[in-house]
Amino acid sequence: MSPLSRQLLLITLIAAAIMELIDTSIVNVALNYMSGNLGATLEDTSWVITSYAIANVIIIPMTSFLTSNLGRRNYYIGSIILFTLCSFMCGNATNIWELVAFRFMQGLGGGALLSVSATVVYELFTKEKQATAAALFGIGIFIGPTIGPTLGGYITEHFSWPWIFYINIPIGIGAAISCYFLLTEPAIKQEKKSIDWTGIALLTIGIGALQTVLERGETDDWFAAGYIIFLSSVAAISLMSFIIWELRIDNPVVNLHILKSRSLSIAAVLTFITGIGMYTSIYLTPVVAQRLLGFTPTQTGLLLLPGSILAVLALIISGKLLQKGVAPALIIFLGFLCFIYFNWSMSRINLETSAAAITLNLIFRALGMALLTVPLGTLAVSSLEGKDMPQGTALNNMMRQLGGSFGISIINTYVARRIAAHRNDLITNINNYNPAATERINLYTKAFQQKGILLDDARQKALLLIEKLIVKQSSFSSYLDAYLLIGLFFAVVLPLLLFVARRDRSKPIVIPSSDH
Repeated sequence: MSPLSRQLLLITLIAAAIMELIDTSIVNVALNYMSGNLGATLEDTSWVITSYAIANVIIIPMTSFLTSNLGRRNYYIGSIILFTLCSFMCGNATNIWELVAFRFMQGLGGGALLSVSATVVYELFTKEKQATAAALFGIGIFIGPTIGPTLGGYITEHFSWPWIFYINIPIGIGAAISCYFLLTEPAIKQEKKSIDWTGIALLTIGIGALQTVLERGETDDWFAAGYIIFLSSVAAISLMSFIIWELRIDNPVVNLHILKSRSLSIAAVLTFITGIGMYTSIYLTPVVAQRLLGFTPTQTGLLLLPGSILAVLALIISGKLLQKGVAPALIIFLGFLCFIYFNWSMSRINLETSAAAITLNLIFRALGMALLTVPLGTLAVSSLEGKDMPQGTALNNMMRQLGGSFGISIINTYVARRIAAHRNDLITNINNYNPAATERINLYTKAFQQKGILLDDARQKALLLIEKLIVKQSSFSSYLDAYLLIGLFFAVVLPLLLFVARRDRSKPIVIPSSDH
């Protein structure tokens, strides 16, 4: 391959990975608009995020099977085409569930755009320049989450939300054409293996059923609804059957035997919690900023930009620290502290908090992401044999995606419960024996009377205004509680790092480039 072809392919691969990563965060600042435009609740609209994450969870462990059976070139180009086509269909969706379905299919296509891209990028560099490959791809995968919310906010405010999907079309077409002419099969072809269709089916059914229970349980009063009981049973049976099946067959879609590695098991738990923190924070913050603080989509996107830029520097620094022998557990500890501080500080904001204060908080979130991205992947594979490293990385990535999809569902349920609790607390203070409440109602009543409204009608409008304020404050307090809960998750699992043995410095540093 000529130097020019090599450079063009490198640009194509990184651009395809960035495109996939942009789509993990670009929709967050548009959820409010999607909800209103499609006539859906915010809880239903959150499926636009979780369906994409679930699809990634399903497809990531299958990547090695698909590349070996379909051929890497065919699978990669096919994934780009699927991703691009579904991006067009997402923009043309006429209702929320149509959008969710195409987002799921888009996620199936996007799964290859990270893992296969990373593999090919490494092949384009000699062994001596693998660190350069890791740096290039590492910075590339941070560009997506960096510009995603800002780009999404600008497009949503100045055009319309479907364009956050349409922008993928020219990039996807260009990437597919470039790969058609430049991408080749690996020098050493992978041996074809039988696909574990039973495992895939059990995992898909189990995760899908569990996700539906988590999403819809609060809305339909949990086990008072027959279908929730049914799906809970399906999820439990499917996931237990999946574990038993995967432990017994020769070529499992997820090799659970490698979880005997203590480092991998602990890394998987920490990555799951990290997924909760990454996805729920990027989901909660735009909702709070737009619905309760009155920020525009562009302003909301800009809140995330400074921290993401600083995170690129932190990512490079964390990689260098690992190469100098610093234990991954130490860097992970610092990353967790950043996330704990971010969630604690966000739980203390109020309705008058400035954009600058929130931006400062988000810097700690971004630094936490940067400090966790590489070390968690390194910890996951640090005690695995070479042949098990790809499966260990895939399993770790899957746990992050599971954490994200479960986290959003759990937070939606938690917020709904806390809204009811805060509302009850506030309403008990609205009575004739509370001077502050009486004074506020009288003040609003007089304000309406001054506009020519009769006393009875003015008082009724005053009470309605009080009700709106109660709803707003209840929602705001509930979201603050959600931040605190996420921070608690991080704090609870932090002691697990004490059980991780010091990394064997004789082992090479493995930088997993498919984490983000």
